[in-house]
Amino acid sequence: MLRRSRSSKSPDPERAAPPGEQAAGELKRSFGLLAGLGVVLVIAGLVGLAYVGFATLTSMLLFGWLLLVGGVVGLLHAIQSRGSGFFWLAVIVAALNIAAGVVVIRQPEVAAAGLTMFAALLFLTGGVFRLVGGVVVRGSQFGWTLVQGAFGILLGVLVLGDWPHSSRYVIGCFFSLGLLFDGLGLIAMGVGGRRIVGMVAGGHGPARAAPDATGRPPASSGNS
Repeated sequence: MLRRSRSSKSPDPERAAPPGEQAAGELKRSFGLLAGLGVVLVIAGLVGLAYVGFATLTSMLLFGWLLLVGGVVGLLHAIQSRGSGFFWLAVIVAALNIAAGVVVIRQPEVAAAGLTMFAALLFLTGGVFRLVGGVVVRGSQFGWTLVQGAFGILLGVLVLGDWPHSSRYVIGCFFSLGLLFDGLGLIAMGVGGRRIVGMVAGGHGPARAAPDATGRPPASSGNS
């Protein structure tokens, strides 16, 4: 009876997985979740590209709520540290974030039009500066700099030429493309990470003896 109780309490060394295999399994699950998140982002990006108007409205509402929540958190942090010298500056910044968040949430179309105008001007001025800088400096990336500058100017002119109608799809298109490329990057990272973990675990794992004719693993030398 004593021998049976001891044998029932002792763990089976053949069934217990080594710590290295457990860590490899956890890493594979983590990379699998990362790849799954990438698939979700890719699907969201494709849906956003199919419905750019809805993607624009959604992105603006998300941006407004982020501003509002950030302003409330900043205001609470400023109240907690009201003895510091930056109290009023923190209060002003938080109030501006709250006001901007409320405006964006209540008027997402107007906010999208203003943000589209700002993005077009940013593309235009950035393209001009790249062209001028590439011509003046003439470095090793001269041709690539000219291409980037010309593309920025062309994009800015196209967005400004179709404004304010372009505000219905420009932000949604950029937002959806961002989701799509981020999702593809996460999928590549997850799949590549699982392959690397599998190669490392398979190549450096402990060697196991082949079973005998009865299908049982051979007894170790320490138990003989």
